[in-house]
Amino acid sequence: MMRSFRSPTIGLWPRALQWLALLAASALVSALLFAAGLPAALLLGPMIAAIGAGVAGATVRVPEGLSLAAQAIVAMLIASAITPGILGTFLADWPLFVAIVATTVFASSFLGFVMSRRRILPGTTAVWGSSPGAASAMVLMAETFGADARLVALMQYLRVVMVAGAASIVAGFFADLSAAPRPAIIWFPALDWSAFSATLAIAAGGTIIGRFSRIPSGTMLVPMIAGAALHAGGVIDIVLPEWLLSIGYALIGWRIGLGFTRQILHHAARILPHLVLSILVLIAFCGALALLLVRLVGVDPLTAYLATSPGGMDSVAIIASSAPVDIGFVMSLQALRFFLIVLLGPSIAGFVARRLAASEKGH
Repeated sequence: MMRSFRSPTIGLWPRALQWLALLAASALVSALLFAAGLPAALLLGPMIAAIGAGVAGATVRVPEGLSLAAQAIVAMLIASAITPGILGTFLADWPLFVAIVATTVFASSFLGFVMSRRRILPGTTAVWGSSPGAASAMVLMAETFGADARLVALMQYLRVVMVAGAASIVAGFFADLSAAPRPAIIWFPALDWSAFSATLAIAAGGTIIGRFSRIPSGTMLVPMIAGAALHAGGVIDIVLPEWLLSIGYALIGWRIGLGFTRQILHHAARILPHLVLSILVLIAFCGALALLLVRLVGVDPLTAYLATSPGGMDSVAIIASSAPVDIGFVMSLQALRFFLIVLLGPSIAGFVARRLAASEKGH
């Protein structure tokens, strides 16, 4: 069966059979990644399976309507991170938070600019790929603004895995997490149908408004901003059951993965050492910021490290919930960076694109 799935004749299969094979492979890979404790398993599993199918010549593609629906789910997930408690913590220490986030964004953008300037990656792809804290959002927005979403996804999710691993190792020095139970996933929880309906209505309405407006990446930004404002203001509770999130993750993973070809895969393998080095530099830089927090503000080392950790907000949240840290401080800084990078990403990418164009004209 696996030999048939890898066969270059997969494109000759009936479309229904291609989807069935992709679904089965996605479930298998996701289960293996989840059992191994890797973050973002529900997105990485479908993406890896789709990469295999795309390289093998699959002809199926995710319809545009379903892609927009998946994007809306991610937008509401981002909005749900902005809570009244996080806003309170942010307002109490906002100059510190803004300084840390601004420094991190500058460092990541500079790394992306250097990689673009050295032509390791085309155009603004490296800038989107280097942006910390909002992997799925960066992939979606990068595609909207003409970057190569496949290479952006490679950079983003490689960093998610490396950062989560580094955070787990550092946390192990300060707290014994071996006995900490993994949070159970409740696939079909009891739903507050009023809140769930409101969540879907904001997601759908925001996507439609964003689609027909002239706002850059409006199909993501409009529902995200509307949802965040209403959620933080206590007007609604954003309800996203695990089954809905897993569908959205799978659609995003399939759309990205099915775009891979043998040529793209070979290029990714060639640039992998550069990507790993850039991620290690960013992790070290954020570690230095954590040290400054410890020395200048008196934040405990583990809280400081998890708060400044560059990306993988969900995995950082799991580690923080199992360790003796100030989880409000950690998630406030993570959520602020998560939200601001999504808002500032287009402007940063546009600035870098103009700088690259100017430097090329100068030569």
